[in-house]
Amino acid sequence: MSTHNISVTVNGTVYEREVEARLLLVHLLRNHLQLTGTHVGCDTSQCGACTVLLDGQAVKSCTIFAVRADQGSVQTIEGMAHDGKLHPIQDAMSEYHGLQCGYCTPGMVMSIHQLLQRYPDPTDEEIGHQLEGNICRCTGYHNIFKAVRALAKSSADGGSGLNVPSSETAQSKSL
Repeated sequence: MSTHNISVTVNGTVYEREVEARLLLVHLLRNHLQLTGTHVGCDTSQCGACTVLLDGQAVKSCTIFAVRADQGSVQTIEGMAHDGKLHPIQDAMSEYHGLQCGYCTPGMVMSIHQLLQRYPDPTDEEIGHQLEGNICRCTGYHNIFKAVRALAKSSADGGSGLNVPSSETAQSKSL
């Protein structure tokens, strides 16, 4: 099996690894970097539990080879909180009961992040369209929509909105 040396920045830290060409990004994150917040739900890109941000775009990491992330930047659910404080999306999901079992939550949070960057004041139709790739079997989505609406209103009212901490200094970690 062919291998490749890759360098990928994950949540502000640079990692260098030798990986098989067929290794999926989700397995790099979970098995090689021990970032287990990104979940494997279906392995077919249907559920969205594995959603991460790759170079700022929400992607299903079970469909992306790790070599595709070479020289790129990945943000996972572990990178959303900053200095022990949850990201506003995480706070809103908790406050508005947009989660129950929590299995879909990491992917949902990452998709909501992209949603609110695209549509700062989304309509219900835009929310539904942007989240249709994320399956939640517990909540019925009603409270997830409430959380997104509250975030949009908070941002419009000058609240914390989507302030995503940027990494001040990328650290390098080699195997």
